[in-house]
Amino acid sequence: MITGKHDRRGLCFSIVLRGVRGDIAAMSPRNSTAAHARLLDEVGAVDQVGVEERVAKYTTRSVKKEAKTWGLKTAVSMTDLTTLEGKDTPGKIESLCRKALRPYDDPSVPTVAAVCVYPSMVRYARAGVGSSGVKVASVATAFPSGQTHLRTRLAEVRGAVADGADEVDMVINRGAFLSGEFSRVEDEISEVVEACGPAALKVILEVSELETFDNIRKASFLAMGVLRPGDFIKTSTGKTTLNATLANNQVMIEAIRDFYLDTGIPIGMKPAGGIKTAKQSLQFLIAVKETLGDAWLTKKRYRFGASSLLNDLLRQLEKERTGAYQAPYSFSDASESY
Repeated sequence: MITGKHDRRGLCFSIVLRGVRGDIAAMSPRNSTAAHARLLDEVGAVDQVGVEERVAKYTTRSVKKEAKTWGLKTAVSMTDLTTLEGKDTPGKIESLCRKALRPYDDPSVPTVAAVCVYPSMVRYARAGVGSSGVKVASVATAFPSGQTHLRTRLAEVRGAVADGADEVDMVINRGAFLSGEFSRVEDEISEVVEACGPAALKVILEVSELETFDNIRKASFLAMGVLRPGDFIKTSTGKTTLNATLANNQVMIEAIRDFYLDTGIPIGMKPAGGIKTAKQSLQFLIAVKETLGDAWLTKKRYRFGASSLLNDLLRQLEKERTGAYQAPYSFSDASESY
């Protein structure tokens, strides 16, 4: 249950009493306006102008030389290399895994964090990465819409884990959230957590459908209240017109910061969709460093959901090494998603 308030002059709330249900979670759909108003009062509204001003400053930071090389390699190590296409095949997954294990000929370039695929492709990804340490992530719960029976969504999660998924990327029930059915949203996430077993869970908010920064913050807190240390919240499926931006990323990492300061529970963050250039990734890392600190500058707490991003990171690393840009065709294609 969410209790207390967020005072803009400092933290003075107790956000989550885990395992305890309160008035907010129990509010019926017909009282959705009241439920949203009360939840917003308790977690604190987002200063939209302040967020936009802050993220604008991230784009003015200059990162050069050793710091830039470090940032580019760190972004590579945080990438969930993704293919989520209807035309995915075992051969394409095999190619994706080779790219994940050895992004470039330079041995100083790290492997990516994970490969992210549909549940039916998990077993091929598992075979492709083996015991390398690269994780296998699977989208699930009727991705990207989430519009099927809960029992079906849970069965999909269990099947992906049984086939070898180390991580599961689920979608929340946006309709239930917008209707004020907060208890239903929390209960469904809790059931997915249980279905995951040892696998890490990333909860996709689908920020474009939540429509406002206040709703993004509220949904972040609802998800974090039932997640475990090491689980993640995630911006997007990559299947809508608006995906990860510096602004919605900022709203979510500030929620993670506030939640951590109040509970001591570290939750990870994954912006996904729309991050296609190395320059963008460095701006996101600046946001993480200045908001959450160095403890989140690791693949255990921060990921990029992307595919085309990786090649631009490699191009920039080669530019730093040689002083010259390589043609895009010098780098193998990974996939066409995100």
